[in-house]
Amino acid sequence: MNEEKVVDIKEVAHKLEEMHIKDIEVSGGRELTGIVSKAVFVIGLAMSLFHIYVLTIRAIDPWYFRTMHVVFAGVLVFALVPGWKKSPRDRIHLFDYLFILLIVVPAAYIFIVFDEWIYRVGVVPNKWDFFFSILFVIAVWEMARRATGWPLAILAAIFVLYGYFGNYMPGLFYHRGYSWPRMMTYLFSLDGILSLPILASAHYIFLFVLFGAFIEVSGAGKFFVDLARCAAGRYRGGPGKVSIISSAFIGTASGSSVANVVVDGVFNIPLMKHAGFKPHMAGAIEAMNSAGGQIVPPVMGAGAFLMAEILGIPYSQVALAAIIPAALYYTASYWMIDFYAASAGLWGVKKEELPVFRGVMMDKGYLLIPLVVLGISLMVLMYSPFRSAMFAIISLIIVSWFRKASRLGIKSIISTLSKGARGAIEIAATCAAAGIIVGILSLTGLGQKFAMIIFDYSGGILLLALIFTMVIAIVLGMGMPTTAAYAISASVLGPALTREFNVPPIAAHLFIFYFACLSALTPPVALASFAAAAIANAKTWDVGWQGMRFAIAGFIIPYMFIYGPAMVLVGSAAEITLVIITGLLGTMALAAAVQGWFLKRAHWIERIILMVAALTLIKPGWTTDLIGFGLLALVAAIQFAKMRKK
Repeated sequence: MNEEKVVDIKEVAHKLEEMHIKDIEVSGGRELTGIVSKAVFVIGLAMSLFHIYVLTIRAIDPWYFRTMHVVFAGVLVFALVPGWKKSPRDRIHLFDYLFILLIVVPAAYIFIVFDEWIYRVGVVPNKWDFFFSILFVIAVWEMARRATGWPLAILAAIFVLYGYFGNYMPGLFYHRGYSWPRMMTYLFSLDGILSLPILASAHYIFLFVLFGAFIEVSGAGKFFVDLARCAAGRYRGGPGKVSIISSAFIGTASGSSVANVVVDGVFNIPLMKHAGFKPHMAGAIEAMNSAGGQIVPPVMGAGAFLMAEILGIPYSQVALAAIIPAALYYTASYWMIDFYAASAGLWGVKKEELPVFRGVMMDKGYLLIPLVVLGISLMVLMYSPFRSAMFAIISLIIVSWFRKASRLGIKSIISTLSKGARGAIEIAATCAAAGIIVGILSLTGLGQKFAMIIFDYSGGILLLALIFTMVIAIVLGMGMPTTAAYAISASVLGPALTREFNVPPIAAHLFIFYFACLSALTPPVALASFAAAAIANAKTWDVGWQGMRFAIAGFIIPYMFIYGPAMVLVGSAAEITLVIITGLLGTMALAAAVQGWFLKRAHWIERIILMVAALTLIKPGWTTDLIGFGLLALVAAIQFAKMRKK
């Protein structure tokens, strides 16, 4: 193997840790030993078994289930994630044990006084209610700070202060202010920390994270990359196109853009560099494709499960609505890579350097079965997400026995159950902290006021309101995980689009969700680009800006399904068919304009015409579609004539 293809995962992990990218396991944490390590292992195993039991065998009261979800995650966070720079890496510090008590004891308290608690919480709490509630809120805040970093923790703290000092705020931000006892107990309720974000984390996301852990341990990640190399490796810019397929596959299992980059990028980025891609270009392509993994059905990013709960619709309906936008995103990615490769003179990998498709399928093709089971369960049989995830996990365990190399025995299953629980702690911490913000928004009425603010500042113009919404979602997503960015944005921005501008709810929430996902690509804080830069040994700033340039279609597609709801399956069959055709042509024209290549290298005038063609094809309407098609045909005819003449 060429030495350039070998990537030291430990070196990558070290670089990621230096960049404070902490939402994947390789980025650092404690390596415990002895009895403490075994205790943490048992807690992780207990967390997984508890969720499986409650979700598939016997349901329990939401108070108990959601509280235990936060408690399990909190214990693991305080045990595994150091709280400060010089905190010990081989043992749990005394302060960590203190925080474990802060999250366990309040849960025990409400379980003991539950019958009285549910009538007092957030209304007429006594002093003990207030005392234990504030302990729980502090523990959740620290849990979020450790698991996700400072931005989300600071934002949560600002909202808590707003809840108390709101009577000093001007204009629409004014509210009467709430006492600490009432506010803290309200936050420790099904309207605050234990609200919709934690519901989504506990009911849906956890089992899909568990499924991702089983996918990883089975070796399916390498199989997906090999399968993608067989499909696209030989073509122009082939290694970059491999990243499209493998990122979509792995994104289905991981639901995290940064995790997708690390799992997928350690194979694809060295392959792209070996084929002649510049390091920062290889990193940008991987970041673009990995960010798209969160928008690919049937398993999208964690925020999509929350979207289904907010909208009160089956998750399968969210996944179906996302099919066409996801297809357009990756079609645009394909043309961006193809035209860039053509302009740079890059070709595919030699046939002898690629795995043989027949051999790959014969060896590990059975690992596709769990994904098929998952897709059929979610989209055809319309089973609940957690039931579908369980069927996928069970089918993966069964098919793993087809080959000795992937066989999952009892020991492997137990180990993966514990490891999977650890993989869910960041999402649980994110959702718990988002619950603080959602609770304050609900208590103070700020969410409804935000709709009025956006409407007033946009002057009732939908395009301006969409731009404001996009900017807010991206800014929130720059410093925090997608789930938190979506949860907060959906609470304050969703009502503005649906109530004030009559945007279909599914289109409005997908718009917000897309930009929360794409925030992983937008400098100055572009987590997916930072992770790709660490693997590519490239400058993070270069990777970030090139990633945005390559993914420019992704920043336009959400506007397409706001102005043309047929793209999210709101409309007739004819309207949906037309929007697919014009969308595909529009993304191709956009890629040609950005990369300066269509049938051949494009003159600057041709690039302007291609850009106009792209924008008119992207905008719904017969008139603009005909104009765009005519302009695209004009450039094609001019370039074809030049090629024949030459």
